[in-house]
Amino acid sequence: MIEIRDIYKRFGKVEVLQGVSVDIEPGHIFAILGPNGSGKTTLIKILLGMVIPDRGTVRINGHDILGQWKYRENIDYMPQIADFPANLLVKEIIAMIRDLRRTPSDHEALIERFELRPFLNKKIAHLSGGTRQKVNIVLALMFDSDIIILDEPTTGLDPVSLIRIKEIIREKRRAGKTILITSHIMSLVEELADQVVFILDGKIYFKGTVESLKTQTGESDLEHAIAKILAPGNR
Repeated sequence: MIEIRDIYKRFGKVEVLQGVSVDIEPGHIFAILGPNGSGKTTLIKILLGMVIPDRGTVRINGHDILGQWKYRENIDYMPQIADFPANLLVKEIIAMIRDLRRTPSDHEALIERFELRPFLNKKIAHLSGGTRQKVNIVLALMFDSDIIILDEPTTGLDPVSLIRIKEIIREKRRAGKTILITSHIMSLVEELADQVVFILDGKIYFKGTVESLKTQTGESDLEHAIAKILAPGNR
């Protein structure tokens, strides 16, 4: 269980998060949605310990994480843009992350699943954007952590790889993992998410199922439901 209570965060004169409180239950897929500048990335960085809130608390399994670091050993994180060292070979970056984590990994199975073996001896700088994203997936998902945070995980993926990452996300959920996803692809969210947390202007605007959000907005699909929320006059 992730418990977020009354989180505030300001950068300069901009109040990015304004009293955000939400519970994230284990064993579900949660989509954290919101327009650019809404505060969703800041909230994720607070969960990862990369940003310290001005006030509020975050607890994972009953333990306050603020000012701590060891809890991060049980979180897998896939950033939207992975800034890998360009001169490293793919196999070297995988080995480096394995050495840093020092926990059992499932990298070989993921390498096969995303057909990365022909690229293991290539430098990161020589990879296409889609292949880099596959490396990003392997690095994020090769451990068996209880919490998985995926920031725009499908960016640049071909249709086959898109199907495979969706399969893996479902497999992780069946294994009882807690999965947080950010995405601008509403069809992906509608297909995968058990719950949606929609952040608007630094506050939780909605938390519930996709179906309940569609019912609340009177729309037949998630894309139009979100568009209705963001339409002038509705905010």
